[in-house]
Amino acid sequence: MGLTSHKLLALVALLAVLTVLGTLRVWPRLAVRSWPAMFLRLGTIAVTQLALLALLGLAVNDYFVFYSSWSDLLGHEHGTGVIHTTGGGVGAGPVGVQVLGRADITGAGAVNRDPARIGRLEQVRLPGSTTGLSSDGYVYLPPQYFQPGGGARHFPAAMVLTGFPGDATNLVTKLRYPATELDLLRTGAMKPTVLVLMRPSPTMPRDSECEDIPNGPQAQRYFTTDVPADLRASYRVLDGTGSLGIVGDSTGGYCAVKLGMEHPETFSVAVSLSGYFKAAEDATTGDLFGGSAQRRAEADLDWRQAHLPMPPLAVLLAGSKQDGSTYADSSAFAAAARPPLVVVQETVDTGGHNFTTWDRLIPPALGWFSAHLRDPA
Repeated sequence: MGLTSHKLLALVALLAVLTVLGTLRVWPRLAVRSWPAMFLRLGTIAVTQLALLALLGLAVNDYFVFYSSWSDLLGHEHGTGVIHTTGGGVGAGPVGVQVLGRADITGAGAVNRDPARIGRLEQVRLPGSTTGLSSDGYVYLPPQYFQPGGGARHFPAAMVLTGFPGDATNLVTKLRYPATELDLLRTGAMKPTVLVLMRPSPTMPRDSECEDIPNGPQAQRYFTTDVPADLRASYRVLDGTGSLGIVGDSTGGYCAVKLGMEHPETFSVAVSLSGYFKAAEDATTGDLFGGSAQRRAEADLDWRQAHLPMPPLAVLLAGSKQDGSTYADSSAFAAAARPPLVVVQETVDTGGHNFTTWDRLIPPALGWFSAHLRDPA
């Protein structure tokens, strides 16, 4: 019986009800002063609590699809994804990245720490010179950045966003973006690319959904103006068309496609890992649109496809066929795309809305992503 099966949920719910009723029935008989009765009372409480926790866990997983199967839950899913072509107001501040320190590259091994061999991972703060916002994250500089004769070379860059309220550290330790790029560089499947690894909201703990909020934080301008300016002021990052792309998972995936569609002059390519297509509105977001129905509509990517000109943007929608409605929503979005917007899909057959699934999707996604960026120059 599958982990997300409604039959399993119904069975566990029935068992939980029977466990509670059974506890209530036998409890009076155990109300005596003896060691056996005490252990039996503790046992009935433990069984009841386990049954209720199992029911709660299954219900939450059934709604959010964190894990799609028993093997997904236990971490036994393997194999990479396959890409399928589907068709086509604050005063100015200082510009530049503030380096806070250096960090280990999870998965790169500890044999050789020479940056000309494995690159360098810097822990950074990215201030918003036009928005006054700021966010901490990481910048990964590939080995070619430090190799002899490369001091004048400029590189393409990728902005990588987590889901909300995830921490940028997850992009290093769990999804291993720097180590994955390093592996792809060694096989020639990716060109050297500077990575900036961040949260999708510079307004924590508020979820901005990468939106310029009326009379509020200008998160969209932060990502499309301030962060690129910080990168180019501090590192040898290319400028112009094809120099910068954006990748994200979940909320970060929604932000990647939205920012790419609204600002193709900044981002030429976008990758969404299990992202959605309409801005969330809940207690963490507050009022994102100042009561404007038009702004709300423009934050709906399906609405943009139907009502606005297609942007010159390459998009990869990556996800699992078992991750709720993600696959169906992505297929519908890809089918509605018209040139110059090009949309392709990358899928795995199994897996939920979690790091295990995204870890399988990232290597081919980065290879595809890199092909749409300019070569170092």
